[in-house]
Amino acid sequence: MANLTHPSQSHLNPGVELRWPASVLWRDGDPRVRSIRTADVLDALKEGIDDFHAMPTHVFFACIIYPVVGIILGRLLFGYELLPLLYPMAAGFALLGPFVAIGLYELSRRREQGLDFSPARAFDVLHRPGIDAIFTLGAILALIFVGWLYVANMMYVQIVGTEPTSLSNFIGEVTGTDRGAQLMVAGNLVGFLFALIVLMMSVVSFPMLVDRDVSIGAAVRTSVRASLENPVPIALWGLIVAVGLLLGALPFLIGLAVVLPILGHATWHLYRRLVVAS
Repeated sequence: MANLTHPSQSHLNPGVELRWPASVLWRDGDPRVRSIRTADVLDALKEGIDDFHAMPTHVFFACIIYPVVGIILGRLLFGYELLPLLYPMAAGFALLGPFVAIGLYELSRRREQGLDFSPARAFDVLHRPGIDAIFTLGAILALIFVGWLYVANMMYVQIVGTEPTSLSNFIGEVTGTDRGAQLMVAGNLVGFLFALIVLMMSVVSFPMLVDRDVSIGAAVRTSVRASLENPVPIALWGLIVAVGLLLGALPFLIGLAVVLPILGHATWHLYRRLVVAS
């Protein structure tokens, strides 16, 4: 397999060449990736908060989240078979979030360029050149999300086995038995792997597809490459996302109406630090 010198390394490590397999992580013409520090991640988060203050969209997300909460609570009134999937569904926001936030990337892009960034302009993302690729990649994330729910349910059936008969019975089974401890350890480890795959695929790809006309392959390759070149900052970003989603999901997902927009805007600014402008 032919190797090509990675284009973003020469100015970072003089005299040292990092070589990637050309057919896997880099192809001639792909966007260049920068090395960043953990301080850049925190700065991106601060800029995301600033964007949210300038163009609050929590009402829009509340209109999506509240009906979902209502459907889940309504379903629980008719049985408890959905209980084992509540945590996996809440954790699954980390898998779908990069696609859900595409309108936020557009607003941050417009604000950065001095354009009109009123909330309605979020729908202008539908006219971006990469919108077809965005929906295709979003469908891939949806399949990963469904796969995660399937695996989570299968682990519950294999480890616990019995269907919960009440909320207290379910909580007691998960938190007070050896089978419950085994389920929590196995479930979180498998969930971490799903989240890691999606993080590496999407931390750069979705905002890049909003920002410029590139192929899905180029966007995903650049995202993976940015993650591999910046493991500590990307790990910190993943931790911020996980903690933010956890805190937002605790009060019946209501806090996600604020957390999701902030993380979405911050993702845009992280992308701008990770990838050299075209």
